[in-house]
Amino acid sequence: MTEIIIDKRFCGPPNSGNGGYVCGRLARHISGGAEVTLRAPPPLDKSLDAAATADGTWELRDGAKVVATGRATSVELTRVETASFEEACAAELLTPVKPHEHPLPTCFVCGPARAKGDGLRIFAGPLGRHSRNAVLAASWTPDPNLVVEDGLVAPEFLWSALDCPTGYACNYNQETDGFDQAPLLLGRMSARIESRPRPGERCIITAWPTGRDGRKRIAEAAAHDEAGRLLAVARATWIAVDRNVQLGRTS
Repeated sequence: MTEIIIDKRFCGPPNSGNGGYVCGRLARHISGGAEVTLRAPPPLDKSLDAAATADGTWELRDGAKVVATGRATSVELTRVETASFEEACAAELLTPVKPHEHPLPTCFVCGPARAKGDGLRIFAGPLGRHSRNAVLAASWTPDPNLVVEDGLVAPEFLWSALDCPTGYACNYNQETDGFDQAPLLLGRMSARIESRPRPGERCIITAWPTGRDGRKRIAEAAAHDEAGRLLAVARATWIAVDRNVQLGRTS
């Protein structure tokens, strides 16, 4: 059993952990590709227990409550979208979530209220391509404070960087070729990390929607370095919720 504390810096909604970050923290205990399912809002600044179960899965527990479960899985995408760093920077200017309208402005990953070096400030927007498939992109240059002992960016920050862009992609409406503003919460995320960047290396995040089923919305994402080397891939399932649920005001 291992203690995990989600520092308030790594929030998504104001009072709970960013989903991708929390998934990545639990996935550290799982070799290779991992799938993590969020069962409850991850509390901040509180001692949580990460423990292996008899069947080989992992649980993140807040006392008797299971916050998340994780297991090893193969993460293979049918396609992997790419973009240049310049294309990603241009896409950011078209982000469908404008700063003054952002539902979670202090989110560690995509919050515009977070200072550079504090939050990741990843603002995915649509690539200016004529295609039947919507693809979003954003640039990301990891800060030195994201590294661990080996001098590379910690794996949970790659999970984080792939998280919110999939949420943006899930709100793309193919019927209208536009974006809706449905409040979403991450329900499940799987990721496979191929390589971790060094701080200061310019990276590109791409994300694209793959389907909807009732309140569930699914998207995939990839991270590459500027030379085109694949860093990581992910698949995420988001759930459309009431705005008060997104903010953690009701259960």
